[in-house]
Amino acid sequence: MKPTWQLAGLLAAAIAGVLAPTRGFAHHSFMAEFDQAQPVMVEGAVTKVEWQNPHTYFYVDAIDASGKTVQWAFETGSPNALIMRGWTQKSMKPGDHVVVHGYRAKAGTNLAAARSVTLADGRTIFGGQTDDGGPTQ
Repeated sequence: MKPTWQLAGLLAAAIAGVLAPTRGFAHHSFMAEFDQAQPVMVEGAVTKVEWQNPHTYFYVDAIDASGKTVQWAFETGSPNALIMRGWTQKSMKPGDHVVVHGYRAKAGTNLAAARSVTLADGRTIFGGQTDDGGPTQ
């Protein structure tokens, strides 16, 4: 029988081998999920911000044409990319009023890639991915 430390090492290696590829599957290119031919502009209140890799997400409650509240989910670049563009974890918080320009998901859901975001303080900052097909910053 192998010593306990060897078995623990084998178990750790096996777990790492199973879990390591999952992060890669979560990442995707802009063109795989979003449609440049479906630009959107959404104005509303931020309800949640998820500052995470590989993409940061935020959620906005907006009023649609019929007066109904609709929740939108917006994907941005990675936290590091956002920091380089002037974002901080305090740039947006629940309750803030924002205007978001982006590209809708190909699936037609209320998911979009945020290209630019006008924050509550009036600043507009870039939130897109480098391959979203929009103009350069």
